[in-house]
Amino acid sequence: MAPILSKTLLMTALLTLPIAAAAPALAQEAKPREAVISVTGDGEKAVAPDMAIVNLAVVKQAKTAREALDENNKAMNEVLKALKDGGIAERDLQTSGFSIQPQYNYPQPVDGQQQQPQLIGYQTINSVTVRLRDLAKLGAVIDQSVTLGINQGGDIQFTNDKPEAAIEEARKNAVAEAVKKAKTLSEAAGVKLGRIIEINENVPRAMPQPAYRATMMKEADSAVPVQGGENTYNISVTVTFAIEQ
Repeated sequence: MAPILSKTLLMTALLTLPIAAAAPALAQEAKPREAVISVTGDGEKAVAPDMAIVNLAVVKQAKTAREALDENNKAMNEVLKALKDGGIAERDLQTSGFSIQPQYNYPQPVDGQQQQPQLIGYQTINSVTVRLRDLAKLGAVIDQSVTLGINQGGDIQFTNDKPEAAIEEARKNAVAEAVKKAKTLSEAAGVKLGRIIEINENVPRAMPQPAYRATMMKEADSAVPVQGGENTYNISVTVTFAIEQ
């Protein structure tokens, strides 16, 4: 009889084991969710720009591609030489675009018949991006470049060579605003603010705003007046706090 009794006890234990193992999981599910407050804080820092990025281009037209290219090369070489002579380093000059395109004349239809386009010449465009680290020279650089052959361009962007300090300050301001918001909410709700559970910085990363757009003219009588203003770097963070029970 003893072996039969032992077998019965073993079967009972095996059947009970899954129930016992599932008990902690059920208890975990039954545990109430932690009460939290989640807020978003925005921070910014405004600083004066210390660098300008300018796009300058030479556009030339001639009857042949060779003539258009030669005229373009002559003008752009003079512009680049003047920029370098003015103290702009090689690393701050970068060709940003180049093209040669045929130019056509499209005659009016004759007796309702569409006429074939007529090749009248070629157009070359050579553009260079300039990083100017001395903003006091910006107006003079634009003026001189136009005098030497620049006749298309714009998109002046005022920026900062090393914006890390401004971004860090904006980040601190964003967290401080989030903490302030959370305290206001907890006081209004009559609860006590607890520890910080999570902090997330929202994308995209801070970029300088605003950017100044200018249009190059074919002729200029004096140095172009420009204003750098300020760049504002913005950071947004989301902070989650526990509510003390």
